[in-house]
Amino acid sequence: MLSVGVAIVISLIAKVLVSLINLVTNISFYQQFGFDFHSPASNHLGLWVIVVPVIGSVIVGLMALYGSKAIRGHGIPEAMEQVLTNQSRIKPAIAILKPVSSAIAIGTGGPFGAEGPIIATGGALGSTLGQLFTVSSNERKIILAAGATAGMSAIFGTPLAAVFLAIELLLFEFSARSIIPVALACITGAAGHHLLFEAGPVFPMPALLVPSNAALGIYSFIGILVGFASLGLTKIVYFIEDAFEKIPVHWMWWPAIGGLAVGTVGYFAPRTLGVGYDNIISLLSGQLSISVILSLCLFKFISWAIALGSGTSGGTLAPLMTIGGASGAALGYLLHNLFPGLDISIPMSALVGMSAMFAGASRAYLTSILFALESTHQINGLLPLLGACSGAYLISVFFMKNTIMTEKIARRGVHTPDSYEPDLLLKLRVSEVMDRNPVFISPYNTIAEVRRYFGENPPMENQYAVKEPTGDCLGVVSILDLFQPSADTEKEILSIIKPVNAHIKNNDPLKKALAIMSQNQHDFLMVFNSREGGAFEGLLSYRDVVKAYHVNHESESRTGRNLSLDRQAKKIIVRGKRMMADRRP
Repeated sequence: MLSVGVAIVISLIAKVLVSLINLVTNISFYQQFGFDFHSPASNHLGLWVIVVPVIGSVIVGLMALYGSKAIRGHGIPEAMEQVLTNQSRIKPAIAILKPVSSAIAIGTGGPFGAEGPIIATGGALGSTLGQLFTVSSNERKIILAAGATAGMSAIFGTPLAAVFLAIELLLFEFSARSIIPVALACITGAAGHHLLFEAGPVFPMPALLVPSNAALGIYSFIGILVGFASLGLTKIVYFIEDAFEKIPVHWMWWPAIGGLAVGTVGYFAPRTLGVGYDNIISLLSGQLSISVILSLCLFKFISWAIALGSGTSGGTLAPLMTIGGASGAALGYLLHNLFPGLDISIPMSALVGMSAMFAGASRAYLTSILFALESTHQINGLLPLLGACSGAYLISVFFMKNTIMTEKIARRGVHTPDSYEPDLLLKLRVSEVMDRNPVFISPYNTIAEVRRYFGENPPMENQYAVKEPTGDCLGVVSILDLFQPSADTEKEILSIIKPVNAHIKNNDPLKKALAIMSQNQHDFLMVFNSREGGAFEGLLSYRDVVKAYHVNHESESRTGRNLSLDRQAKKIIVRGKRMMADRRP
């Protein structure tokens, strides 16, 4: 219910954000008051167009200085950091400052998309709601992810891609308890898109034909090349960001420097100004000339990389798709001219380039594929997208340590999970790791006798179990109590024993055992057989649990041939090996 409530609110905010971007654009470039979309590329300001992004960037810098520094940046990395380090707590002010600052930055010509700000805004709204209600940090993370991805779904009408964005970049888990609330929120966001925005695909394009096998190979090759481009793009963005760190002026003025670059590039290449969704539609239509495509690819990248590195407020998805789409279309033109016999479609090349760039730069593999399909409604693009995104993803994994989303937080020492594996503590049972022959102390030994024993055999545990000769476990003895100077060494161990009520069954998971240990502050648990009236079987200690991690890692990383064969097959293989040995010179 909380997730759906956040989705309803963020859908309305998404409409307000887009309208606000249009309003600022109309005022800045056309001196008109209106909420209809007009591309800043059609402005007639001349050289004055250089000043407009600078003014917007100065306003954003002041908002960051006197409002919250957290409004700077892409949006998604900041949300990821709060999930990983701050129990999904985001300041409520971000829910207001982020959309306003982004609308000003984008509306004055910033080469960003609206998706980053709305994701950050939705995340902040969800986190705020999670802080107001009595929920756990994990539940707050789910509400945060629901708000963030519902915002993306409201902007683009892509609920399935938004769900996988949450899984790959925010939740870091794959479970029903998290997916269901997020899915309901994304469905709500999509309903908001259909109600508040235009119907149909966000990026309409000509109908795509089913590609041939040769064309599939070409599209996969384009994906590999775009994957290499995504490496260079990511490294250059952070190189520019590092360069800004060395500029001897206050960081508040960095966005203004970036705005000056945006305005200068926008004067020579007006298509680079603003959010640029119309550029993506033009690329996917296949009607742009090769010169315009190359110009858009190069100048959009320069403008976006400098602006993003300066620390202003905006998203990365739309610029990545524009640059990737232009790269794919340019490669499609080149390969079509080199191999005129192949049925290479320029719109398809742009589509796979767009998706492959996002897959390579962010490693949001499934999100990239599903977003391209949902935003264009072109199901025939599935196989080319799979091939291209797989190629780009593999290039990114092999040649780049971090992604454009994780590099910033990795520099702060935050590790981002890159795999979703079953919980080892739930997978392993107590019987698999318990100690069946532990060291016990007799209750009738004197303290002096036990001290002499441990003097010759240094203790490996902090506590030891005390067991009757009949097999009944009476409790535990602490090493600290045993070697207490005030202890009467002539007394029996019974005098310092502590009862233990906590126990575990041999078929229980290790996660339950650790929970009981932590709750009762015991170093080990007594293990009993799971059958009714089960007998005492042994002990489970923290050391056994740690050892289980080591053993499991070794078993999963050990290589070898493990083909199961019956006896007859083994005899045939052995006979074959002997025959081959007899033929050797």
